[in-house]
Formats: sequence, C-alpha cells, structure tokens
Amino acid sequence: MEAEGRTLRRVVLLTGVQLLVLAGALVLVLAGLGLLLWSAYLGLSVALGPSAAAVVLGLLLFILAGVLTWLTLRLSR
Repeated sequence: MEAEGRTLRRVVLLTGVQLLVLAGALVLVLAGLGLLLWSAYLGLSVALGPSAAAVVLGLLLFILAGVLTWLTLRLSR
C-alpha cells in the first residue's frame, strides 16, 4: 500500500509538472502569435525596422514553445 502511495504521488507530481510546462508553452505560443501579428502590422506601416526584430523574437518564442512541448511529451513516456 505504501509503495502504491509513493507511485501515485510521483505520477501526480509528474502530471502537474507536465501541465505547468504545457501551460507555459501555450503562453509562449500566444505571445509568439501576438508578436508575429504585431510585426506584420509594423511591416506594413513602416519599411522593416522594428518588425524584423519582432519576427525574430516571435520565431524564437515559437521554437521555445516547441521545445517545451517536446519535453512535455518526452516526460510523459
């Protein structure tokens, strides 16, 4: 019974961590989407100055979100 309790505690903790990491990835995806939309606006309104930086930052956030999602899926195995 005690071993099953420890296993249950470990599984619940791991699931909680996975949900937190996935929620973080979702926040990063939304931030990346916002930055890409903002950069499209800046790209249309101005020639290419600040929008290039926003695109690069948005893509980096998408990459980071992908890595976090991959880690979450990897931990769930």
